Amino acid sequence: MKEQDFPRFDMKKSPKKCKWFLKPLIWLIALLGTRKHKTKIERINMEGVKPPYLLLGNHNAFFDMSVSARATFPHVGNYVVAIDGFIGREGLLRGIGCICKRKFTSDLTLVRHLQTVVKKGGIAAIYPEARYSLCGTTAPLPESLGGLCKMLKVPVVTLICHGHHINHPFWNTRHERGVKPTEATLKQLFTAEEVETLSADEINERLVKEFQYDDFRWQLEKKIKVDCIDRAVGLEKILYRCPHCKTEFRMRSEGTSLQCTACKKIWQMTEYGQLEAEDGNTEFSHIPDWYEWERETVKEEVENGTYSSGLLPVKVESLPNAKGFIPLGEGTMLHDENGFVVTVTSPDGSAYTMKKPVPSLYSCHIEYEYLFRHGDCVDLNTLEDTWYVYPQNCDFSVTKMAIATEELYYQYRRKIGKPCKEGLA
Repeated sequence: MKEQDFPRFDMKKSPKKCKWFLKPLIWLIALLGTRKHKTKIERINMEGVKPPYLLLGNHNAFFDMSVSARATFPHVGNYVVAIDGFIGREGLLRGIGCICKRKFTSDLTLVRHLQTVVKKGGIAAIYPEARYSLCGTTAPLPESLGGLCKMLKVPVVTLICHGHHINHPFWNTRHERGVKPTEATLKQLFTAEEVETLSADEINERLVKEFQYDDFRWQLEKKIKVDCIDRAVGLEKILYRCPHCKTEFRMRSEGTSLQCTACKKIWQMTEYGQLEAEDGNTEFSHIPDWYEWERETVKEEVENGTYSSGLLPVKVESLPNAKGFIPLGEGTMLHDENGFVVTVTSPDGSAYTMKKPVPSLYSCHIEYEYLFRHGDCVDLNTLEDTWYVYPQNCDFSVTKMAIATEELYYQYRRKIGKPCKEGLA
């Protein structure tokens, strides 16, 4: 069977409220998780707030959903979930009210589903950053968010959590780190009346301000100690460029240390999430500062017209539905000033191509050691399919590709005279 012949996930199926017999299970999981981490939930302007409303949360780990379920008790929201979350459990996720979405696609069907949820008196729950934070700081919010708030015409509630990235960082998801206490703030940011009177731009401006967070700074200020012996393992996934010798793709981690194999410089990660050079100057003690320095170097490449991933050999898998991955075959991926181009040839000789031009992607989704399958990957989406693209036996960083996707989009917007406002894409 050819790739185009596989059945597609039914995105049009209307979301339902959580089945009554599944609610106790959700609440039990949420209770156990938040007790384990001694989660403190602060409520601001929430007096008398009941569904329907729009719930917007920051996204650092799967634990976000447990905190959300605890914060909104006794109500259960309808959560927007990426299609890979439905693999092997579509019935369960639909049963608890989840809504499927392919990442970084413009999907009017999703908007209609969210309207259905609030019309039925429910909680429409979205993680607008659309991915786990790479280093525990804010990712760009879509500029369409303000318009969505006005379209739904219900109160807007935010849930900003702290400590989830420190407990279970995206760059090393093999085990949690037992961080406690974690914190969260549930806040009514806009009443329904304010949503109606404010402009979409004014709503976006306040949302961007509300979504500012930095888990590593929070850890340091709160003196949250992480003493696990492998706390630095995986850091090279996000810190791929050496600030000492400027070499890319030669960073390696082991235990509590991060090393550049090109110049041999070593940094130690302290129990409070800071970096300290063993010898010489500590260029960046704060991990997000190192990450943002990498962004500036990518931005320079984009502006100079020199950014390119090069033509990378890749393996590609497709996810047309929730039944599982379909190996498409081997091919190549190029990411440059024109966007992504992936070509693949299957064992039966069938050829496939996916192109994602710069204007179509304000960001992209990446995975590190995804499901322990073929390594790091970029996943690219259409409304009917998702390709997981794994570079093979070559120098690359999917983190750099993700940063470059954003910087290419920002440059495109500047060129057409519609620059993105700070914090938006």
